[in-house]
Amino acid sequence: MEKNINILWFRKDLRLRDNPALKAAAKNADVFPIYINDDNNERQMGAASKVWLHKSLKALSLSIGNKLNYFNGKAEDIILHLIKNYNIRGVYWNRCYEPSSISRDTKIKRILMDKNIKVESFNGSLIREPWEVLKDDNTPYKVFTPFFKKSYLTLENFKIKEFDVSKINYVSETKYSDIKSLKLLTNSAWENEVINLWKVGEAAASQKAKDFFEEGILEYKEGRNYPAKNNVSRLSPHIHFGEISPKRLWVETCELEQNKNTIHFLSEICWREFSYYLLYHFPSLPKKNLQTKFDNFPWVDNNDYFEKWKKGETGYPIIDAGMKELYSTGYMHNRVRMIVASFLVKNLLIHWRKGENYFWDCLFDADLANNSAGWQWVAGSGTDAAPYFRIFNPIAQGKKFDVDGSYTRKFLPELKNMPNEYLFNPWEAPELVLKEANVTLGSNYPNPIIDIKLSRKNALNAYEKIK
Repeated sequence: MEKNINILWFRKDLRLRDNPALKAAAKNADVFPIYINDDNNERQMGAASKVWLHKSLKALSLSIGNKLNYFNGKAEDIILHLIKNYNIRGVYWNRCYEPSSISRDTKIKRILMDKNIKVESFNGSLIREPWEVLKDDNTPYKVFTPFFKKSYLTLENFKIKEFDVSKINYVSETKYSDIKSLKLLTNSAWENEVINLWKVGEAAASQKAKDFFEEGILEYKEGRNYPAKNNVSRLSPHIHFGEISPKRLWVETCELEQNKNTIHFLSEICWREFSYYLLYHFPSLPKKNLQTKFDNFPWVDNNDYFEKWKKGETGYPIIDAGMKELYSTGYMHNRVRMIVASFLVKNLLIHWRKGENYFWDCLFDADLANNSAGWQWVAGSGTDAAPYFRIFNPIAQGKKFDVDGSYTRKFLPELKNMPNEYLFNPWEAPELVLKEANVTLGSNYPNPIIDIKLSRKNALNAYEKIK
């Protein structure tokens, strides 16, 4: 390595297109691309995230001639080691917004500047930076709608300036070329099964977006509520790992005919922005209730209920189908996420952080900002949260949003012969109906673990104590 070399530190930006840090690093220098499995993070990745990351890094490395360099350990030490041993002129990265990442990156920047190493960071993960968006009184927004309408819908149309990534010269060291050194996988059967239904990487993300803009978005506003319909983008894991940028999705959506469906998709992109915005301005979001009155909520510590919820054995089919989808696919439809979260927090009175922790481990798109904000929204403890008394009825939700039962039957094949009339409340079915459907409650499908009406009453009583 005798030429001028810039380090490009890949993080949650595992793509070449629309990658501002890559563009800057490649200007008048060779690029030494690195990925660091940083053991200094405040929270280690969940099991599903590690599986996706492994596949995504392999796809990224392939796209640059297998030149990606892998490291385990403390980012600061690794970068300083490379600077000491190679002709490094600059270090470039796209920003992360978790509190620990901000603290770490600020420290590394200061150290590099003191050593007269050029260091630059960029926005490669959001449409707007969190500090750019404030109310007229210079305080952060706490309500989504004005945040979206005043700070995003008013944006002038912008273009993404493309650059020729084919002319970049990457350099690497053989001793850093083995992705197995990251130790992301344990080679369990589940790891192979959970990723099997997905195509991972920048090319896969671009194709999925293309397909969605051609078909799924046409009925997005209404269709997105129905888990069996093909009206959601399923782009969230790709966005989380930066295989496609929110800016590109925003631009491509704005290029379509503007109607209720495209506007609603823009708002969903901005819910992610709002989650990051809240995390930046309220860094305690993952750990503390933003509405402090919930600090006194009488949560119930019932591990038996929690385990049955995790395994999809609650006796409420839409809940159980959702939890089976989560474990077997690394994903859950957003409508179903709200239903299962509401059930855990309100019907079972189990703390939202326990649900958030489980989602963190099982979701490919597990994201500190999105996950924390979403659970606080459902729990009623967030800034712009659903009111606590909004308690989803799993029977009504199933009948309304899985009308023909195809989603529920897909993940609960033991109920495949149940007629629609009793699919979401099989305990109310006559014995003859259960027999003909080959369903034995308490044997091949569980009885309900709680009474839905009584649990709703208990939830409202608990809420009264903290009002």
